[in-house]
Amino acid sequence: MEQKTKIKALEGKQDVVITREFNLPVELLYKAYSEAQFIEQWMGTKVLKLENKTHGSYEFETSYNGNVVFKAHGTIHEVIENQRIVRTFEMENMTIGVQLELLTFEAISDEKSMLSIRIIYQSEKHRAEQMKLPFAYGLNMAHDALETLKFNNA
Repeated sequence: MEQKTKIKALEGKQDVVITREFNLPVELLYKAYSEAQFIEQWMGTKVLKLENKTHGSYEFETSYNGNVVFKAHGTIHEVIENQRIVRTFEMENMTIGVQLELLTFEAISDEKSMLSIRIIYQSEKHRAEQMKLPFAYGLNMAHDALETLKFNNA
C-alpha cells in the first residue's frame, strides 16, 4: 500500500521535509495538531501539557503495560491559527536531540488541505539516527488515523 505521507531526506542535509494531502478542511487539520483531545486520538499518546500559543509549551507521554515508552516535550515559538506552528521537539532518552519543526497548513479547497513539515536536526548525524527508526511507517500510520478522526462539535 502506498504511503500517503511523503518524507524527503536529501543526502548531506540535516533536515527532512514531510508533506501530506488530507481530505479535511484546513481548519480541522489544524485542530488535529493543536487540540489535546485530537492529538491523543491520532498520535495514541497522552497529552500532559499543551499551551498551543506563541511562547507556549507541550509534553506528551505514551505508556504500554504501565511503563512509559515514549516521552517528548518542546517549546512552541509561533502559532498562526490554521496556517503555521513553529516549535521544538525533543524525545527523552534518545540521542537524536532537539529538533526545530516548522508546520505549515494550507487549504487546497474547502474539503482538502496540505500539511508541510520541515524538521531541522542539530546535524546530519542526528537526522541519520532518526531515519534509522521506523519514522516513515509510524508517521504514515498516525496520519492515516488523523484523517479518520471524528470532529464532532469541532
